[in-house]
Amino acid sequence: MSSGTGVLAGDVGGTKTLLALYAVRGHNLQLLREARYASADFDGLADMLVNFLAGEPVAAAGFGVAGPVAGGRCQATNLPWLLDEGELSAVLGGVPVKLLNDLEAVALGLLQVPDGAFVCLNAGRAMEGNIAVLAAGTGLGEAILHRHDGNYSAIACEGGHCDFAPADALQDGLLLFLRERCGGHVSYERILSGSGLHLVYQYLLTRNPELPDVLQGLDGSGEDPAALIAQRGLEQDDAACRLALRLFARIYGQEAGNLALKCLARGGVLLAGGIAPKLLPVLSDGSFMAGFCDKGRFADLLRDMPVRVCLEPQAPLLGAATAAARLA
Repeated sequence: MSSGTGVLAGDVGGTKTLLALYAVRGHNLQLLREARYASADFDGLADMLVNFLAGEPVAAAGFGVAGPVAGGRCQATNLPWLLDEGELSAVLGGVPVKLLNDLEAVALGLLQVPDGAFVCLNAGRAMEGNIAVLAAGTGLGEAILHRHDGNYSAIACEGGHCDFAPADALQDGLLLFLRERCGGHVSYERILSGSGLHLVYQYLLTRNPELPDVLQGLDGSGEDPAALIAQRGLEQDDAACRLALRLFARIYGQEAGNLALKCLARGGVLLAGGIAPKLLPVLSDGSFMAGFCDKGRFADLLRDMPVRVCLEPQAPLLGAATAAARLA
């Protein structure tokens, strides 16, 4: 058994993996050191851990992974890695190890983030209760923070893969467009992601052929289409990009409202992930909250729910470290 006192945390992604070592100070976590690795450079997580720790012992470890976790095992969604708690424990000297769905880790981490790292989209009425968590980035992750006896536990889910439900005629057309492009099933993740923003933009060009295509000639340049659409839309210098951002924000609000109703999120809604901080101006202009509250007879219930955006990129690591600290 290891004699280490720190806890090891990891945020395992298809492109990059972040590892960090934390000291546990009561209920607080103190970052000691961290490193970023290109996931494709390693055959598995075990080799990466050996490189990072270089023989330093730890008391416990937690890892957030994009993919469903069952029985202490997880097949990473965007990596050829099968992660196993027992095997990782052996690599770390027999210490306890916890694998978490990536959004489960994000949700736990948000509880550690100070209030100053959030931006308010809707003040609502702060109450004790469940919290809905959504994170749009490469995909759309969702989780629930369930409140019971004064404490929160994180519940992982795959709600981003639920069926997209159009709310008006414009979105009806988007569904038909995506059904043809995607070959059938259209989930919210097909829209609320980086690649989804690109698809929304392409759809709007088919409806407005008189508008110029800012992506023309971009193929092969290596530039991210979604990043360019966001940049031009936020700069207010391209009509199609502005329309795409507003439609994206409204649908993001609709799905956030869906999750908030399903878990009765009286404790509020938290947006994490890489997209929300970059699109704060459009999320704050009313489009998001219009979609969020568009729930018929339950509109007033949604208006009472606080909605905030997390600006802290370390939330996934903090959540994995929190899970590890509970084992140490």
